Amino acid sequence: MNEIKIGKPQDTHLFTVNNLKYLLDVPSGSLHQLDDAAYEILRRILALGRESVLKEELKGAFNDLDQELVTEIVNELVELQAKGQLFSPDEALTNLPKLPTGLKALCLNLAHDCNLACQYCFASQGDFGGQRLLMPYEVGVKAIDLLIENSAKRRHLEIDFFGGEPLLNYEVLKDLVAYIRKREKETAKIFTLTVTTNGTLLDDDKIAWLNENDILLVLSLDGRERIQNQMRPTRDGRPTYKKTVELIKKVIDSREGEGYYVRGTYTRENMDFAADVLHMLKLGFRHVSIEPVVTKNEKYALIKEDLPRIFGEYERLAQAYLDAYRSGKPFDFFHFSVNLLKGPCIAKRLSGCGAGVEYIAITPEGDIYPCHQFVGNKEYILGNVLKKGIVKSDIVNQFDKAHIYNKEDCRKCWARFFCSGGCHANAFSFNGDIMKPHNFSCELQRKRIECSLYIQSQIHCFNLSQEALCQRRSSN
Repeated sequence: MNEIKIGKPQDTHLFTVNNLKYLLDVPSGSLHQLDDAAYEILRRILALGRESVLKEELKGAFNDLDQELVTEIVNELVELQAKGQLFSPDEALTNLPKLPTGLKALCLNLAHDCNLACQYCFASQGDFGGQRLLMPYEVGVKAIDLLIENSAKRRHLEIDFFGGEPLLNYEVLKDLVAYIRKREKETAKIFTLTVTTNGTLLDDDKIAWLNENDILLVLSLDGRERIQNQMRPTRDGRPTYKKTVELIKKVIDSREGEGYYVRGTYTRENMDFAADVLHMLKLGFRHVSIEPVVTKNEKYALIKEDLPRIFGEYERLAQAYLDAYRSGKPFDFFHFSVNLLKGPCIAKRLSGCGAGVEYIAITPEGDIYPCHQFVGNKEYILGNVLKKGIVKSDIVNQFDKAHIYNKEDCRKCWARFFCSGGCHANAFSFNGDIMKPHNFSCELQRKRIECSLYIQSQIHCFNLSQEALCQRRSSN
C-alpha cells in the first residue's frame, strides 16, 4: 500500500499522560502506546491536515530523523491500517443504528427539601427553587406505573430515589419499594433501585431495611474534614463530617463493602481534589467518585484558568489508581471506568444517558422533566403523572435527536464515543441549547478519558507481565 489514508482529524487522537505517549484510533477504539519516534512521526503526519498522503511524500518531512527507523515505523502504520486498527473509517456515521425505544429509568424526587445547606447545590439546597415538598405515595405509584407502561419490551428498569434528601420521606420510600416489588411479580420486570442520600439520617433500622431490599446507595461526602464542613453544613451551620463518615462506614460495613458509591464534589475551594479522593480511600471507601461543580458567577466556580491544575490532579489520581491495582488493593473511581473490550453498544455511545427519552424525573407534584437537573425549568415540563402523563412529544423528539452526530461540536470531537455528547442540562444552563455542549465540561471529560485509556493500557501490560511471570514459575 503506497498511500496512507489518514481520514478526518477527529478520528485520530494523540495524547500524553504521566509522560507516556498514546494514539487512539477513534472509530475502532484501538489504543496504541508509542515511543518517542513513532509519536513524532504521527504528529507530523497529522499536522499535514490531509485525509490521505503518499508514502513517498513523507520522506521530506522526516529529513532530521533516522531514515531506516522512519521507514520501519511508516510500514508498521500501514500494516495497522490494513488490520483496521489505525486511520479506520467512522462507519457509524454512514450507518446510524436504531436508537433504543421505551423508558428505562426513573428519578423520583421524593423530597424537595433537605436537612443540609450545601453551598453549591444545583437544587437550591433541596427545594429546586420552589416550595419545600415531600412526594405523596400516590404520585410515586403513578410514576412507577408510567415507567412500566412505557418501557416497551425492556425487562430491566431502574429507579433512583432522589432529593433534596429522600430519607426525609422515609415512610413513603418504604411503601413505594413494596409497591415496586409487587409490580415486579405482576409484570416480570426487574428493577434496580438506588437511594441518593447525604447519609446523615441513616440509623440501624434504615440500614437494615435498605440492605434487606437490595437498594444501592450513592452517599455524599466531599472528602477531607475541612472541605466537607465548609461546603456541606447543616441548615443551621453545624459541621457534618464526623457524623457523615461514621454513618457511611456503618452502612458500608453492613453490606460487606459493596453496593455503594461515595460521591463528592470539588470546587475552587479544593483544587487539590485528588487529596480528597485519597482521603476517602484512607477511610476505607473503595467505590468513589468526585465531580466538578457546574455553576457560574460564584466564588467557588471553576474557570478556564483552572484547567491545567485540574488536569494535573486527574493524572495524579490515575497514577494512584494504577499503584493501588498493582499492589493488589484496587479501588473503583467512577470516571476511570472505561472498558475498551466490552463497552457500551454503539446506540448508547451515540445517545448517552437518554434523558428525556429513556430517562425522566418526577417531582413531588407529579411534573415530568427530562432529568432531575432540568427540574424547575418550566419550559421543559413533559407532562404530569396525575393527568395525562407525557404530553410534550415535541420536547421528547428534541432530546431524541440530541445525539453526537446532530451536535456540530461533538461530530468534530475525538471523545464522542466515550462521552456521548455530554450533559444536556449543562449545555442548557450555560448555552441555552441542549445541542451546544458546555465546553468547560468537555475539557474535563476529555482529560478523564485520556487518563482512563492510560490506566487501561498500563493494567493490560501489568496483567501480561504477571501472566508471563506465572508461566515461568510453573515451568520451573
